Amino acid sequence: MSRTFPLEKIRNIGIIAHIDAGKTTATEMMLHHTGRTYKVGSVDDGTAVMDWMEQERERGITITSAATTCHWREHRINIIDTPGHVDFTAEVERSLRVLDGGVVIFDGVAGVEAQSEAVWRQADKYGVARICFINKMDRVGADFQHTVAMINTRLRSKALPIQIPVGSEKDFRGIMDLVENKVIIFSEEPDTASIEKNSETLLATHRQALIGDLAELDEQIMMLYLDGKDISSSQMKAAIRRLTVSNCVVPVLCGSALRDRGIELLLHAIVDYLPSPLDVPPVSATDPKSGEKVLRGVSDDEPFSALAFKTVFDPFMGRLVYLRVYSGGVRAGAQVLNSSTGKKERVGKLYVMHANRREETDHTDTGSIVASLGLKMTSTGDTLCDPARPVLLEAIRFAEPVLAMAVEPKSKVDQDKLDDSLAKVAMEDPTFKVYHDKETGQTLISGMGELHLEVLMERIFREHGVRVNAGKPQVAYKETITVPVESEGKFIRQSGGKGQYGHVWLKIEPGERSSGFEFCDQIRSGAIPKGFTPSIEAGAKSALESGGLAGYPVIDVKVALFDGSFHEVDSSDMAFKMAAFMAMRDGIKKAKPVILEPIMEVEITTPNEFLGDIIGDLNSRRAHIEGIESRDESSAVRCLVPLAETFGFAGDLRSLSQGRASYTMCFHRYEQLPQSLAEQLVTKVGRTR
Repeated sequence: MSRTFPLEKIRNIGIIAHIDAGKTTATEMMLHHTGRTYKVGSVDDGTAVMDWMEQERERGITITSAATTCHWREHRINIIDTPGHVDFTAEVERSLRVLDGGVVIFDGVAGVEAQSEAVWRQADKYGVARICFINKMDRVGADFQHTVAMINTRLRSKALPIQIPVGSEKDFRGIMDLVENKVIIFSEEPDTASIEKNSETLLATHRQALIGDLAELDEQIMMLYLDGKDISSSQMKAAIRRLTVSNCVVPVLCGSALRDRGIELLLHAIVDYLPSPLDVPPVSATDPKSGEKVLRGVSDDEPFSALAFKTVFDPFMGRLVYLRVYSGGVRAGAQVLNSSTGKKERVGKLYVMHANRREETDHTDTGSIVASLGLKMTSTGDTLCDPARPVLLEAIRFAEPVLAMAVEPKSKVDQDKLDDSLAKVAMEDPTFKVYHDKETGQTLISGMGELHLEVLMERIFREHGVRVNAGKPQVAYKETITVPVESEGKFIRQSGGKGQYGHVWLKIEPGERSSGFEFCDQIRSGAIPKGFTPSIEAGAKSALESGGLAGYPVIDVKVALFDGSFHEVDSSDMAFKMAAFMAMRDGIKKAKPVILEPIMEVEITTPNEFLGDIIGDLNSRRAHIEGIESRDESSAVRCLVPLAETFGFAGDLRSLSQGRASYTMCFHRYEQLPQSLAEQLVTKVGRTR
């Protein structure tokens, strides 16, 4: 299978940022410069290629991640443009899991914002190398140096400016390229000669400072520096690349995407500094048979392995699964193993995606990002691999939903259509959960915020034709356990004829926060045949849907199957699933369960005159103030606030600040609800059930 592109000339990158920082505009400009599009799409006009959904174009925001491919300097750049709104964090999570590099866009006026920190932490988790682009340098209030300082302090990273803006706000007239040692003045400026001359002295000063920074961080540059030798642009590029790929520094560039300033330099930086698949360590996986760790090298000669990172339902084509190929390659029509489920599937047609448009290809190879039809049993996070050499890649862990509401169809005859459409949406979005309360008969949905749920309800009407009545949003509380226990479960029905026999012993322990559900089989004696393990895991997991305190889902639990017994004739998958369910329900009650509540990270920007009143309001909402940063005549307050206390906050903030304060909010983590409030909640839930 011949390669279409050398591995060293591939870049798999994501565009990530806070909402309205200019991600999609920057991506549209890059597509135009690379010849992928002939007309620049506009977010404001609803013509952006990457914002292809009708709702995205109406709202002017990115809702779902979109993939495309372009070429620059004989390199293939696979781009995923991600949403910036906190409610669509799953799209960022799944994208960063399969990317090698990222371009982080910052608003030059606002600097590092709440969601900027959230996506930065996600990139840190997956070790994604990054470059930064400080956008909107032509806007009033733009401050390059302040944003660089915020990257250093708030993101705890080593920002390495390789460009310096010539002027700012309305006087933003050019860019000093410190590596190439030249000043680029935008052609529409009337007096480019005098601007360039005035910038040359500053260029020399800043370039020398950059060389000094590189000498401290890179041994090869240090030796040249100490020997007093001239350091060429190519030597500087090589050093910056080494430091970027190893996540020691984050190169910082600047420009204005809307006015097409700095975009070509950004494309050069993507090629020069971000890693190819060969620069990333071999992927770590697990042998599903032995449980041992194995490595898969980044090579076409290795057995095929890929991760399904996104699943969408196309109304005309059906289920479309996005894949990142980590090793080997596969042809359309080939049979592969889904090692997450243990089932074999046949790969259908393969496509290279350009937003919602597709280009068919007959095969895919190492380092590629493609979409496939025909994978009917493959879900987000599943591993596909060579059936003869199976491996299991690390799955993707998503944040738990924080907001819930009851829904019902406006017409009872649409109940089946509603259930079907909810199932399809849940298949696509791992942070959208559907739960049918057997006691009340209600259908409950949960997601990452009001906008998230609102957008999904709109989709259900537009794409499936179901009108929905939605209840008032409620906090999506969870339950968890606090002490380890051992619990026995028996399901035995032997009263003539074929009986049922399932018997398990489970060790149930608290997991790390946000770890979800973890299961392992520790039986080595053959007490229970391995063929029943998937049913035992399924039974244990199903018991977590409703906790014993208030009926909320149970999260962050580790379960180990360590003993049990079986019957040669009467044991069945159903019997062991029921036994595991019973063991879990009994064990959770004994493991001192508690209720968890979602905590939000909130940042408020306010004129100083209203700061005291706003702090007082936050204290009344059980807020924990993390820090207050002064910015001339305004202040930025960073705090953690329980989601339950944020209802009505937007209106109160407007009243307290005469409409002059603003805030951003994103999910932070789940924490234990104070005992007194937990008791009140349990009593309240008990009255309504």
